[in-house]
Amino acid sequence: MTKFTFLNALDNDIQLSLLNQLRDIWTHTSTALEGNTLTLGETKFVIEEGLTVSGKPLKDHQEIVGHARAIELIYKLIENPITQSDLFELHKAVQTSVVSDIYKPVGAWKAEPNGTYAIGEDGKQEFIDYSAPAHVPKLMQEWLAELNRLCSSSLDLTTAINAYSQLHMGFVHIHPFWDGNGRMARLLSNLPLLKSGHAPLVIQQSRRQEYIQLLSQFQLQTGVLDSATGVWPDLAELTQFQNFCESSYQTTTELIENAKAQQAKRKS
Repeated sequence: MTKFTFLNALDNDIQLSLLNQLRDIWTHTSTALEGNTLTLGETKFVIEEGLTVSGKPLKDHQEIVGHARAIELIYKLIENPITQSDLFELHKAVQTSVVSDIYKPVGAWKAEPNGTYAIGEDGKQEFIDYSAPAHVPKLMQEWLAELNRLCSSSLDLTTAINAYSQLHMGFVHIHPFWDGNGRMARLLSNLPLLKSGHAPLVIQQSRRQEYIQLLSQFQLQTGVLDSATGVWPDLAELTQFQNFCESSYQTTTELIENAKAQQAKRKS
């Protein structure tokens, strides 16, 4: 298994504690960005105790358990090239609700067009069309090839964060699944970081508005992706999102520094 350099010089119990903290904050923030109501403390309780929190929707509990299971799958994917089948299995873990609608497949590419409204820089409402279902297989083939390329060598932290931002933006711009695209992007885009020994990047719920605005702004500027445009028509437009991702890594950095401080206390 890939050696996580951020765990170096930490005792085993502190390593485990840090990994659990990262799992909990990763799960909490990614689901909270999608509207999950469980707090970080409640997220930890549900994952570790396997119990529900009174008064909270069952759906929210299922999302937490599903995301934690998806993180386990991500760690298992570190050593080998990622395949389309791996993406489908991950989607099954993330998309915990039972759906019997053929137009809302779980573990398969979307069957119907999807899109969303956004507010443009001029303050007007604009509709964002994601890639049409017919273009998804080819676009995702390109996306997967880039993911595996970025994971094929060891990257320094800044380069790995830039890889995260590129993969994240490309994935959500295509929007290959009928649902769960945000959680999938925030999981899969961490693979270059993890494969290079770095800790995962998380995006705090408190930055949700900024996050959504950056995604929307990029998508409106770039336009709809199809087989002709490819996934990244203009990587130069990614600068703002790269800066956002780099500053978001501070949450992870603080957890690592706290673990190192705890280790230092034992030696003093």
